[in-house]
Amino acid sequence: MSVSFPHLFSPIRIRDAQIRNRILSTGHQTYLARGGVPGEDLIAYHEARARGGAGLIIVESARFHATSLLDAPELNASDDTCIAGYRALAAAVHRHGARIFGQLSHAGRVTKRMKDGLRGIAFAPSAVPDNRFHTMPREMPLDLVEELVEACGDAAARFAEAGLDGIELVASHGLLFSQFLSPRTNLRADRYGGSAENRMRFLSDCLDTVRRRVGDLVVGMRVSVEEVEQDGADAAEMLAVCKELTARGALDYVNTTIGSMAGPGGSIHVVPPMSIAPGYVAPQAGTIRAAVGVPVFVAGRINQPQIAEEILRAGLADMCGMTRAMISDPDLAVKAQAGRLDDIRACIACNQACIGHFHAGYSISCIQNPVTGREARLPPPGPAATRKTILVAGGGPGGMKAAVTAAARGHRVVLCEAGRRLGGQVLLAQLLPDRAEFGGLVTNLEQEIRGSSIEVRLNTLVDRALVEELSPDEVVVATGAIPYEPQVEGREAGHVVGAWPVLQGGANPGGSVLVADWRCDWVGMGLAEKLVLEGRRVRLAVNGPHAGYNLQMYLRDAWTARLHKLGVEVIPNARIYGVDGDTAYLLHTVSGEAIVQEHVETVVLATGHAPATSLERQLESLGSPVHLVGDCVSPRTAEEAVYEGFSVGARL
Repeated sequence: MSVSFPHLFSPIRIRDAQIRNRILSTGHQTYLARGGVPGEDLIAYHEARARGGAGLIIVESARFHATSLLDAPELNASDDTCIAGYRALAAAVHRHGARIFGQLSHAGRVTKRMKDGLRGIAFAPSAVPDNRFHTMPREMPLDLVEELVEACGDAAARFAEAGLDGIELVASHGLLFSQFLSPRTNLRADRYGGSAENRMRFLSDCLDTVRRRVGDLVVGMRVSVEEVEQDGADAAEMLAVCKELTARGALDYVNTTIGSMAGPGGSIHVVPPMSIAPGYVAPQAGTIRAAVGVPVFVAGRINQPQIAEEILRAGLADMCGMTRAMISDPDLAVKAQAGRLDDIRACIACNQACIGHFHAGYSISCIQNPVTGREARLPPPGPAATRKTILVAGGGPGGMKAAVTAAARGHRVVLCEAGRRLGGQVLLAQLLPDRAEFGGLVTNLEQEIRGSSIEVRLNTLVDRALVEELSPDEVVVATGAIPYEPQVEGREAGHVVGAWPVLQGGANPGGSVLVADWRCDWVGMGLAEKLVLEGRRVRLAVNGPHAGYNLQMYLRDAWTARLHKLGVEVIPNARIYGVDGDTAYLLHTVSGEAIVQEHVETVVLATGHAPATSLERQLESLGSPVHLVGDCVSPRTAEEAVYEGFSVGARL
């Protein structure tokens, strides 16, 4: 037992499953399944978290019936072909002392049901459309409901045969089981609709069938304590469901979360970003725990062991979902138990490569940890055959990652940064409202640097003369980017400033500001929010169909709502063309027609970046190999910079 975390590292027994600690990886889509079954990539991913000390891993939701299957790389437990893959996965997790549960889910109306490029039929309790995919489902006939009950039991039996320790049904996030529970989405007139008892019957029948098929294995349920969606279940309804099912002995535990996938309002809580307080679901989980006689799990921005320990100590839950925390650092549990808290690579809830990859159709990763989701393809780099001197020019995320990776291989590394601090553009990003936690990317890399032998030289601009003086074996150029400012006609007649001076306090915007947002990401939206919070009238002109076009959808929708509440006027499909005194001229990007904006005191340009190539050009004839990393190659995001820094460092 850890002295620092007596609750977090105490074991817990649920039915016949002894779990070594209270750290949980909740079910989350990875898009690592191949052919609908766990393969090498998914097994390596979960094995890394088991090796890193997690107590319990709940595998992402598997589809258990043909009416929920998609073309997407998701798990399919609807036939026996899945058993061998699950058996290999369970063995890999058990090998490291962790427990593993399988998860069963059906999306119901919350789906596009894409198969072979065609939209299929979505089945739900009733013909009530969802507000996310705008799908109008077909009401399930009674015989299909009964078929699903049996299919759920069959899938659970396959998990049992594969050697998993438990089964979890997903009655959270507005998905099928939850749709049956809510009187706003279940309008049926048969025995599965109407009264609260009837609306609970589908879930109850499935739980009973699962219990009959798996014997003494653990059976639990994931539930949103409230769905925060117009037609979703509310807190009182979900509390009543939990009390009834646990009173009847149908559940061995309740796994609590919040939110819904059925609409833009509740979806922000599915993967809460950094603007939401850590551990915020715990008080509602505590309400559930006080009303039921079984262990209660909780998730929701629990990214540090200290937060989890406090939740457990306060009696609000029995296990803590630290999913994204272990996506960022799979060794979190081992480090926490050893007291190495500063070495934990804390999740910053940016959502770029975890849920962001999923929504873009790609497998999971992490902007801080390129190995995540690539464990089978990117093993930790081993010691270098020959020790070299490596000069890294540029102390942003890409340069820092290249430096720590090369140093870990045994090279002598000199990291030079032209500014007075390491961090690059992250130092600007963290200045935007509710984005301070993004600076954790730099904090985590700085800790890795402190634990290495890297020589850091600040206020040191690398040029050819310095390279020749140091005579390194190889050079990594990670000099980043500079603001790109397009030609603006009449600029001298108006007040036009760049985004960087505004963030750094070197510009004084007037009372009425137009933000020209070419990037359509967090920069323009963040600047608009910052300026309106300072008391200015703000218009956001985006060079795309809507604000946040290039952001992960949950974050985008929530941020759009914030700007709406603050009164920011959003002008879509607009690019800056010119200014004339207090008038700004925009062009509609599709029609080419003018959009005239009057009474504009300041235009702020959030128009992207250009690669900083000066050093690259200076070193073109250098004898030593030169490697380019991050924005100096092509301005993108911190994810690409860190990935490229890792890749270059691993090859040196």
